[in-house]
Amino acid sequence: MTQDNETIDEDLELDGYEENDKNLVIIKTHEKINQNLCGEVMKLEVGYVETALLTIPEMVADEQGLIHGGFIFGGADYAAMVAVNEKNVVLVGSDAQFLSPVKLGDRVDFIAKVRHKEGRKRNVHVEAFVLDIKVFEGEFKTVITERHVLKLHLLDEDSDGDN
Repeated sequence: MTQDNETIDEDLELDGYEENDKNLVIIKTHEKINQNLCGEVMKLEVGYVETALLTIPEMVADEQGLIHGGFIFGGADYAAMVAVNEKNVVLVGSDAQFLSPVKLGDRVDFIAKVRHKEGRKRNVHVEAFVLDIKVFEGEFKTVITERHVLKLHLLDEDSDGDN
């Protein structure tokens, strides 16, 4: 987020907010993301986010200025994570369609909405547009873990002694 778009001053403490400030939503996930590669949060509400990604030369795949689809997917993934907005949210699956090409200099606007909650699972629908053309649509399956995914014990260390 750029300084101009920040909704809270760094010096403010959340404990001091008045009743009318309870609608304020703060990004709790992916705080070190490179927004030049994944997008900038433009609007954030509970279960909903709008982000914008300006395509840059580092994303170009060929002489014509085609943007590699991985950057579009990355922008959609980031939008899905921020829509869930939990510190330890991770992507576990997706179903994505690339509907139209994106070129250098395009601004891609992502809209992500949490559609379904079940326990720690969240399904997020993401759409991306260049101007009024839908260029991407996807369903992202996420899980909120108790601890950071790199700190989870995914294998039972006592199972067979090979660890």
